[in-house]
Amino acid sequence: MMQTLTRAELQAVSDRLQDAFRRRDAIGMAACHTLDGVVESPMFATLRGRKAIEEAHRAFFTSFPDATMTVNAIVVDPPHVALFATMSGTHVNEFFGLPGTGRRIEFRLSGLFQMEGDLIAHETRIYDFTGVLVQVGVLRAKPAKP
Repeated sequence: MMQTLTRAELQAVSDRLQDAFRRRDAIGMAACHTLDGVVESPMFATLRGRKAIEEAHRAFFTSFPDATMTVNAIVVDPPHVALFATMSGTHVNEFFGLPGTGRRIEFRLSGLFQMEGDLIAHETRIYDFTGVLVQVGVLRAKPAKP
């Protein structure tokens, strides 16, 4: 049986993930997951394994090379870590078939990490992907009726 990490150790995993994001390091972000890790994502559906997780991060960083993440809160409750953040970036390259538009995106997100030791075994992401598609112009929003 794997030992449950302390709050400080789990915080260090979160810090490692955030650092890899700041460096736009898809390999480093994937390395924070178990080899057979699972990520459930509105944008990329269900990803299984480090290679798929790495490819999804690489695709996002290609589309939004200036992506930033501002962490609003982290809740550590071993063996879980919850992260609440705001993501922003500029749509520069192809994204779901749409060539770069130069439009800025910003969305709030939350992620729940189920840990196995110091690696993420399962990650669930929650954010408004439809809102992201509207921001880059893939979808059009209907104006609200008065």
